[in-house]
Amino acid sequence: MKSVAEQLEIVRRGAEQIVPEAELVRKLERSVQTGRPLRVKYGIDPTGIDVHLGHTVPLRKLRVFQELGHRAVLIIGNYTALVGDPSGRDQTRARLTPEQVAANARDYLKQVSKVIHIDRAEVVHNGDWFGKMSFLDVLALTSKITVQRMLERDDFTKRFRAEPSIPIYLHECLYPLMQGHDSVAIHADIELGGSEQLFNLMVGRRLQEDAGQEPQVCLTLPILRGLDGERRMGKSLGNYVGVGDSAYDQFAKTMSIPDALMREWLTLLTDRPADEIARLADAQATHPREAKMTLAGDIVRFYHGEAAGVEAASEWIKRNTNKQDPSEIPEVSLSPAELSDGKMPVSKLLVALQLAPSNKEARRLIQGGGVTIGPEREKVTDVNATATVASGLIVRVGNRKVVRVRVHESSEGR
Repeated sequence: MKSVAEQLEIVRRGAEQIVPEAELVRKLERSVQTGRPLRVKYGIDPTGIDVHLGHTVPLRKLRVFQELGHRAVLIIGNYTALVGDPSGRDQTRARLTPEQVAANARDYLKQVSKVIHIDRAEVVHNGDWFGKMSFLDVLALTSKITVQRMLERDDFTKRFRAEPSIPIYLHECLYPLMQGHDSVAIHADIELGGSEQLFNLMVGRRLQEDAGQEPQVCLTLPILRGLDGERRMGKSLGNYVGVGDSAYDQFAKTMSIPDALMREWLTLLTDRPADEIARLADAQATHPREAKMTLAGDIVRFYHGEAAGVEAASEWIKRNTNKQDPSEIPEVSLSPAELSDGKMPVSKLLVALQLAPSNKEARRLIQGGGVTIGPEREKVTDVNATATVASGLIVRVGNRKVVRVRVHESSEGR
């Protein structure tokens, strides 16, 4: 096991707050002296099924603790997911059914296993203890915190003061208590979370003290900004890179980020030393394109392996630098009945080829200048334009969405 000083240096990397850090030092010192690993908790509420790079920031820190010899305790919040974490939200989260949560949890674990050593982690569901609680147990739990203390949460305060008032439902107030009780149930030494989670993590400390346990140390991590360089990464915002994305999509999306995100992404999504990060993030020391290719390669290799990283980089150069089409182009079938004298409006063509979900979105893509057709890559900018459609026609939206048309005598096989 590494020394306390070495472990602290590694743990501090990319961390936003360690509360209180002096207690972390004492816990690490005791762990080194006794050989007993610390229990490091991270909870995941399976409210969706797509894990993206923003979710992996605390997961990567959990992996760091594993590699330092500590015990990762992954809590699948099948009961907290039924409530919905209000952290950072200005409105009530839609509640899921137990069936939805169970289905999501199965897929979550598959994706999370790409980040942490799942075979060396302790995986538990908080329904194991919450499902056994009586109403009297719930009353006892709610007595551990006051309404005044609960209203200290920034999101609750904003909603309470909002005009017209935005409702705060009582079940939402249970969430911090439930997350805190999770720490009591598994005897956590450390809990990881995003920066907006500090209130919930501190509730865990209070409940552990009340239960006669040594309180956990709260370690928070920054919220990763998405591809737009401004808002937090999220699927609903369309600014995310998914853990389950293909190697090429991960590479290409990363290449699209603003230069200002380089230091943040290199710090939170790679294991590169601080001096290398400083060099790569300095546009005068390293060309931004070269730095992004390094970052993109690191991300792809982590999730898909060395060979996939090399292939993705080569494919990106082929499509973007050499302006060539992908090595493999999927075919989409159309029937002659969908055409008028062998032609079709380009906006409708994009929808028919599943390159756009609606005519409105297709027109937006055309106006944005990202649509090209044919071997000469003719750019389409007129939303009313039509195209002659025949087998072999290649239609592109940017460089990542490329399909080849195949016209059938019937619509079979579509």
